[in-house]
Amino acid sequence: MDIKDMQKEVHEWISQFEEGYWHPLSMLARMTEEVGELAREINHRYGQKPKKDSEPEGSIALELADILFIIICLANSLNLDLESAFKAMMQKYRVRDINRWTRKNGG
Repeated sequence: MDIKDMQKEVHEWISQFEEGYWHPLSMLARMTEEVGELAREINHRYGQKPKKDSEPEGSIALELADILFIIICLANSLNLDLESAFKAMMQKYRVRDINRWTRKNGG
């Protein structure tokens, strides 16, 4: 599934509800909450704060997907084409950072 398909699927899902997309600032707050949930899972798995025995195992992949969902909602609400934006961003990195890091052999 490409990014355009993701944006279309999210739009179709959101469009079935009267409330529609939240205001951009509310979505930014929601994204911040989701990033916090991701940080918690990563800290439990790789950091200094193990989970309590009573806490269920979380999913880093699902937390990332929650963030992706809200990013797509925000982009859709602002009529942004994430696929085009991603391509432009990658081009920026390819030009700006071409010699910034040490390349692997054969790369």
